Amino acid sequence: MAPRDTSKTAVDKLTEKQAKAEHARLEAEIKEHDEAYYQKDAPIISDAEYDAQRRRYEAIEAAFPNLRTPESLSRKVGAAPARGFAKVRHAVPMLSLQNAFDADEVADFVGRIRRFLNLKEDEPIAFTAEPKIDGLSMSLRYENGTLVKAATRGDGFEGEDVTANIRTVKEVPHQLKGKKIPSFCELRGEIYMTKAAFLALNKRQAEADEQIFANPRNSAAGSLRQKDPSITASRPLHFFAYSWGEIADKAAPTQSGMIEWIGKIGFRTNPLWKIVRSIDEMLAFHRDIEEKRAKLDYDIDGVVYKLDRLDWQDRLGFVSRSPRWAIAHKFAAERATTVLRDIEIQVGRTGALTPVAKLEPVTVGGVVVQNASLHNEDYIKGIGNDGAPIRGGTDIRIGDTVIVQRAGDVIPQIVDVVLDKRPKTAKPYEFPTKCPACGSHAVREEGESVRRCTGGLICPTQQVERLRHFVSRTAFDIEGLGEKQVQAFFADGLIMEPADIFTLRARDARAAKKLADREGYGAVSVRNLFDAIDARRKISLNRLIYALGIRHIGETNARLLARHFGTIEALRAALKDAAKDKDSEAYEDLTTVGGIGEVVADALVEFFKEPRNNDALDRLLVEIEVEPMEAVKKDSPVAGKTVVFTGSLEKMTRDEAKAMAERLGAKTAGSVSKKTDYVVAGPGAGSKLGKAKEFDVEVLTEDDWLKLIGETR
Repeated sequence: MAPRDTSKTAVDKLTEKQAKAEHARLEAEIKEHDEAYYQKDAPIISDAEYDAQRRRYEAIEAAFPNLRTPESLSRKVGAAPARGFAKVRHAVPMLSLQNAFDADEVADFVGRIRRFLNLKEDEPIAFTAEPKIDGLSMSLRYENGTLVKAATRGDGFEGEDVTANIRTVKEVPHQLKGKKIPSFCELRGEIYMTKAAFLALNKRQAEADEQIFANPRNSAAGSLRQKDPSITASRPLHFFAYSWGEIADKAAPTQSGMIEWIGKIGFRTNPLWKIVRSIDEMLAFHRDIEEKRAKLDYDIDGVVYKLDRLDWQDRLGFVSRSPRWAIAHKFAAERATTVLRDIEIQVGRTGALTPVAKLEPVTVGGVVVQNASLHNEDYIKGIGNDGAPIRGGTDIRIGDTVIVQRAGDVIPQIVDVVLDKRPKTAKPYEFPTKCPACGSHAVREEGESVRRCTGGLICPTQQVERLRHFVSRTAFDIEGLGEKQVQAFFADGLIMEPADIFTLRARDARAAKKLADREGYGAVSVRNLFDAIDARRKISLNRLIYALGIRHIGETNARLLARHFGTIEALRAALKDAAKDKDSEAYEDLTTVGGIGEVVADALVEFFKEPRNNDALDRLLVEIEVEPMEAVKKDSPVAGKTVVFTGSLEKMTRDEAKAMAERLGAKTAGSVSKKTDYVVAGPGAGSKLGKAKEFDVEVLTEDDWLKLIGETR
């Protein structure tokens, strides 16, 4: 059994060493869950569990600011744009919302706003409240009132251009109404499909022996992402508008006023929205909408509260991946009872053995569920991550009657076992100690709950998974080289490692049997594949690092490493030096990169210590050109700077000052070090001024700071 950890220890009770380890552990787990959800469409934990991990991760960063960086994992939003569509950069990011799951969290949300804005308890505060549509987020750009571009949210910063398809949706106006239309504006909302239309579509799909959709949201997303707009036009899609992005002039000073304006210029807005002026009214609205939920002809999974005053929204700004002035209050998960028929072990790209429950099919919240994640072997035994019992210590056995929940109406999970229905012949499940794919030993590292295959270089599952990851949309993004193609080419020995992808054209030219002769291929498709491969011979450093599939290295850490080291040569040299001694300057430098702790550093060192990994990388680098990653926020005078705020600020709250600095690309820290660029000191500043003098750090007054960033107050 894994030793007890500090995951249940209150954040304010953690030592700095414990916080660093806990932060690294959470980061690794969150990245794994992000990859499972966004890239593999196979989530392994519930919305609530994921949200709890995010909150604890961010709470640790708040208590230990040195762990937070401008590229912190807490800034990650959404998923990368899909293949097959041109990419569109959002002028104003389309961020996600924080979630609340009970009344206390809603009250905390309102309390945080009052504290941030320094509002008195009796000062009136209003919110708009509206149903949270379970659809596909969309941003529509209009210039002089004419629709010119439509894009999905994508990863929040870059989405998919679906302009041709969105023009077929009747509820999206091609021309805005009214006389005072801004010269440009981005209107945002949700594409959705009604429940009745969803059932009718699935009936037609079944009759045509075509794809069956799991729920209305998937059917809406699938309909909009058709390469042929005529297919989209044949699908009954609808659109609710509720927000805006970049806009030349706002028509009203409030959220409610803007919603009314959006309705007047030609959009359909949700008729159930209203203004609420207290926590009690917010909760009453939530109860009312939840009661109406089953009768609505469209899917919702909660309600959204937004601060009504736009000037207060501007002051509150954003945390890493969501606005401070809005929150989604989710509905309780729906449950059903079924029988666990089997437990299947899946081997992931990093060798993790993940147990999956094979269930007697059951409908939960309108979706047929046949599989559910069992997370790890401790979860099956009834043991939590901290070593404490879960489900009262009840284990899960094949043949058990189990309670299945779709938390947040999305992710199937087993939450309990009906013990009085357990078969007498049911035996405790024995988790395999050998990899089912290659027979190598499967071991657990100290402090981990996951068992992993040790045969990384020989395990066929891992080799294929590593190649699939390498060509995935957030890595090399090679069009036409998907899961099926990678599997087939690997099975035939055509692509065994990344470099083989880029030598495929030359080898095919010499081969007796050409790719064009394969079933399902032809001269055109093969030429398109080769062209797509050649188009990716030039790649940014961060994408290359991410594509290598190193454990714990997701998109965020790949960007951090790319920005810190600049070139692949510098990174490899540093890791070679770091591998010699953990007390070396190179290793210390690696662990001081924001977000890169010892767990991640060790994974990097181990990867580059393996000669066969380096040989494979050498062969790859012969075929490609690696570009440095583009810097961000170059135009801000404090971009990339580290700022410490101390003392009492008089023109803004401390939280507001930090938020302002981070919006400008600066990193805020809680302590002064030799890496600090500015100390902004107000009345009552203490020991940090002495540290600033010791490290020769420039000290600014609050007015100096505002002048530096071009802000007037």
